[in-house]
Amino acid sequence: MPLINVNNINLYYELHGSSDGETLVLSNGILMSTASWNFQISVLSKHMRVLVYDCRGMWQSDHPIEQYTMETHADDLFELLNALDIDKAHIAGISYGSEISMVFALKYPHKTKTLLLFDGVSHIGPLLKSFGDTWVAAAKEKNAELLLKVTTPLNFSEEWIVKNSKLFPILEEKYRSLDFDAFIRLMDCFYNLNITEELQNIHIPTLVAVGEKDILKTRSYSQKIAERIPQSEFYVVPGSAHAMCLEKPNEFNSLVLGFVEKHADNI
Repeated sequence: MPLINVNNINLYYELHGSSDGETLVLSNGILMSTASWNFQISVLSKHMRVLVYDCRGMWQSDHPIEQYTMETHADDLFELLNALDIDKAHIAGISYGSEISMVFALKYPHKTKTLLLFDGVSHIGPLLKSFGDTWVAAAKEKNAELLLKVTTPLNFSEEWIVKNSKLFPILEEKYRSLDFDAFIRLMDCFYNLNITEELQNIHIPTLVAVGEKDILKTRSYSQKIAERIPQSEFYVVPGSAHAMCLEKPNEFNSLVLGFVEKHADNI
C-alpha cells in the first residue's frame, strides 16, 4: 500500500501514467476516496501522470485527532509533491478537493501550473450550512444508512439515481467503514472556509466548472469564484449534479484534457 510520511502523518497516494510530461493532481470530495477517480484515471493517465490521494482524515490516510484546516491540507499536498519529486503540477479537485486546491494555489503558486475547480465554493452560505448540518447529524449518530439518505439527493441528479440504484447498497456498506469522527472534523474544517476576498490574488490559469443541476454547491458559488480569479474560464456542465466526475465523466475528462493541453507549457 503506497503510504508516505509527510507533515508528520502518513498519506495514501497513487501515481498513474508515465513519469514523462505533465502531472495532474486530483483532490477528493469529502466522502470520496482515490477509487472514486477510476473514470478519470483510466482516461487521463493515458495522456499525463495522475496523482490521487486521500487527504488527512480520509479513508486510507492517517486520521489525527486534531482540528483540520484547509491550510494544513494544502501543506500536506505541498509536502507530498516534494516527496515525490514533482516540481510543479496541474492542481485539480472536486468539491472539498477544489477548496483545498484554491488554498494550495494561494499558498504555493510556484507549485501550481494551472488550477481546475469543479463544484466548489469559496465561502459557506446559510443554505449550504443547513445541508451540511444534516450530514454532521447523521455522522454524530454513526448512522451510515442515514448519511447515505441525506447526501444522495444533494450529490446526484434524479436521472443518475434511477439508473444507478444498484450501487447504493454498496455505498452504504462503504459508509459503514467511515471514520465518522474524522468526517466531522473534515466538515468543521469546511465550515471555516472563507477565502472569497483572497481569490483576486490567484494569478494562475484557472478552470471553474459546475454541474447545471448542482443543488448543493450551486452555480452562484462557482460564478463568484470565476469572477474573482483574473485568469479564469467558467463552464456549466449540462445535466450534471454535484458529483460531476461520476455523473459526467466524459465531459469532466474533456474539460481537464483541453485545459491542461492549452496550458501545458505554462511555467
